[in-house]
Amino acid sequence: MTEPGVAEPLRIGNASGFYGDRFDAVREMLTGGPLDVLTGDYLAELTMLILGRDRLKDPRLGYAKTFLRQLEEGLGLAVERGVKIVANAGGLNPAGLAESVRELGERVGVSVRVAHVEGDDVAGRGWGEGVLTANAYLGGAGIAECLRAGADVVVSGRVTDAALVTGPAAAHFGWGPDDYDRLAGAVVAGHVLECGTQATGGNYAFFGEHDVRRPGFPLAEIHADGSAVITKHPGTGGAVTVGTVTAQLLYETGGPRYLGPDVTARLDSVRLTQDGPDRVRIGDVRGEAPPPTLKVGLTRMGGWRNEVVFVLTGLDIEAKAALVRGQFEDALERAGRRPAQVRWTLARTDHADAGVQEEASALLRLVVRDPDPEAVGRAVSGAAVELALASYPGFHVTAPPGKGSPYGVFAAEYVAAAEVPQVAVLPDGRRVEIPAAGSVRVVDGPSLVGELPVPLPTGPTRRAPLGAVAGARSGDKGGSANVGVWVRTDAAWRWLAHELTVERFRQLLPETAELVVERHVLGNLRALNFTVEGLLGEGVASQARFDPQAKALGEWLRSRHLEIPEELL
Repeated sequence: MTEPGVAEPLRIGNASGFYGDRFDAVREMLTGGPLDVLTGDYLAELTMLILGRDRLKDPRLGYAKTFLRQLEEGLGLAVERGVKIVANAGGLNPAGLAESVRELGERVGVSVRVAHVEGDDVAGRGWGEGVLTANAYLGGAGIAECLRAGADVVVSGRVTDAALVTGPAAAHFGWGPDDYDRLAGAVVAGHVLECGTQATGGNYAFFGEHDVRRPGFPLAEIHADGSAVITKHPGTGGAVTVGTVTAQLLYETGGPRYLGPDVTARLDSVRLTQDGPDRVRIGDVRGEAPPPTLKVGLTRMGGWRNEVVFVLTGLDIEAKAALVRGQFEDALERAGRRPAQVRWTLARTDHADAGVQEEASALLRLVVRDPDPEAVGRAVSGAAVELALASYPGFHVTAPPGKGSPYGVFAAEYVAAAEVPQVAVLPDGRRVEIPAAGSVRVVDGPSLVGELPVPLPTGPTRRAPLGAVAGARSGDKGGSANVGVWVRTDAAWRWLAHELTVERFRQLLPETAELVVERHVLGNLRALNFTVEGLLGEGVASQARFDPQAKALGEWLRSRHLEIPEELL
């Protein structure tokens, strides 16, 4: 990599935001314009469970197979153009993926130096019964060591998403572990890149303002001082604006301190400025020493699950729901096999005097869970089928009742960083142990409290949806959810910061009324970030609610009506 002090920015692109993202993105990014490093994020909490089940079937697996297929064409292109490839596609078996990449290089006639990072697997540390995977979130220092050793491809297991950017940046610019502000800038850029096209207009609240039929993947121009410009290749779809970058910055975050193994990035310090068409500059990012612990993601099989969705059409919806629910509960009692958890949810999707039958229908969803597959299998599907001619008028279900299916759960624990040896396995086979951070910062006490703007003067208001003036993005973190809300003018911020309190949030989203909700103020972004503890039960794999990853929670919030100053509308 380049020597310290080089002024030329490092261009880092992304070609994957999840396991299953657009397959041809690797080729698009390699051929669409200049690039120094191409990253790919393949690991989510649910993905680790999927890879764990793959590994149970075949110990040689446990990595993202899609990545290997993408390299069949992309490997030669990358080497030809001098682009380094860094991906966490190694999952539970980074050594196995590294070896497969070497074999692929030989097969397609490309000479390639491959390295990998390991040490994140901490499954053997006594996490209790039934744990399928246990992986610590490592930082980017191992990736940096591999790149300094001349690797063309670096694959890792569970590292933080931002590590795919901090590692290459630290290697390129010669940053040390105490260059907190620079590392924090790279963490913020990495967080913007990690979900691919979400930074270029995908899943964007104001999607009607841009052509997002096929948004291009993002890239970051990282500078030696840690500042960055988010952009995309010329001619690709979507858009890079302060709004699209703000939305992604808020995604799946919590308070102003964004804790990571490399550095703690202060999100309340981030400033975004439009730097030209499809260019947003990230600056002024402050960093602090990382915490003394690493997050560990644990997955285990939670039991067995089954679901039946009854369609209720026309009149007397509530009475029809009560009838079938009572019949079903009675059938379970008679069978003597009532599942451990039985949950009913009625979604009133019906409209009066509807001209389309589907619009005249509501959905009554039954979800059952139990450690025993028999308790959610025939006992449930049989009871549903037997009601077909004996229940409410118009009885039918969205799909034939079937057997139960296994579900997983996710939990987060923490372990001392010094107890997890990160190891860089270099292209020549040498193993280099990466020391834990020398300086750490214990974060305790209350969260940072952001400064509020002067309230907007009182004036006439009109009842309208929050989304008329505010954008939002939401997501999952284990069993909790976050909702980031932002506005685009100072006047709107003066109103939002005082109007959207925790109490108002709970009123607008009644599902959160009994849960712990925290509000964080990010004034530089004109944003509020809410975390809702326990909304998602035991995590996305447990499918605890209709929207199991809380992806649309923010859009639900934007659709709720409240009194908004007319001057903002």
